[in-house]
Amino acid sequence: MATQTLHIDGHDLELSRIEKELYPSDHVTKGDIVEHCRAVADAMLPHLADRPLTLRRFPDGIEDSGFFQKHASDYFPDWVRTETMRAEGGTVDYVVCDDEAHLVYLANQAAIEFHVWTSTVDKPDNPDRLVIDLDPPDDTPVATLRDVARRARDLYADVGLTPFVQATGGRGFHVVAPLDRSADFDLVRDLASELADRLAAADPDHLTTAQRKQRRGVRIFLDCNRNAYGQTFVCPYSLRARPGAPVATPLDWDELGRSTPNGQGPASIRRRLARKTDPWARIDDHAAAAADARERLLTLED
Repeated sequence: MATQTLHIDGHDLELSRIEKELYPSDHVTKGDIVEHCRAVADAMLPHLADRPLTLRRFPDGIEDSGFFQKHASDYFPDWVRTETMRAEGGTVDYVVCDDEAHLVYLANQAAIEFHVWTSTVDKPDNPDRLVIDLDPPDDTPVATLRDVARRARDLYADVGLTPFVQATGGRGFHVVAPLDRSADFDLVRDLASELADRLAAADPDHLTTAQRKQRRGVRIFLDCNRNAYGQTFVCPYSLRARPGAPVATPLDWDELGRSTPNGQGPASIRRRLARKTDPWARIDDHAAAAADARERLLTLED
């Protein structure tokens, strides 16, 4: 079986079974996944830095069930950064991916999806991201999803938040706002829920915040569940474990009209990053106070 040694960030990384197809139907190998991670590292690493990381690993490829991993494996080398975070019933030693060597090492462990907290290790109880996930039922027209994303964008702006959008690489879009970490998760979760409730109330035939799937019908679910301690959303530029090897992709708003949730793959994302700066590169420059946004939301006229 093929191996390869890379010297990155002062570490010798021995890659194993690089010819193994982790996307069998698309003939995408582990080596291809490593190359993707290296190609997007400059854009992806700022979104990973200092955030506890949940990995979704597929040692036998995406046609197998795979597994989510929070706790760092005992066999991970000493140089892999871990941070101990409190969790229900104890603590968890999370990996924190701050450089290309970490990214490549994890890809060699068949980590395909990278999911990050909405807060950082230095201030874990105070999120710096608010996320509403637009989760559509099957057969939802992409034009409808785009329209909902724009409505969320406009509402965010009305309350003083700066909206950013990401094609998730899955079924929908994330509408994200950067926060200044002055609020705790309780306030941010309340704000996200109230934003979603307002959007759903304005279009109850097409939008819902119902947690139970059987209550949603054919409506788009405005999912606010990521706005809680220890919850995650997919990191920009992460691959998704879906046919076609789609990539979670931050967008400029003027690109939304020609974008789909899963329209970018490893080859196209390289071309994109060669000609275009990451639209989220300066996201933290727009951080707002969640308390101020909530106060504005409560005073908006219907």
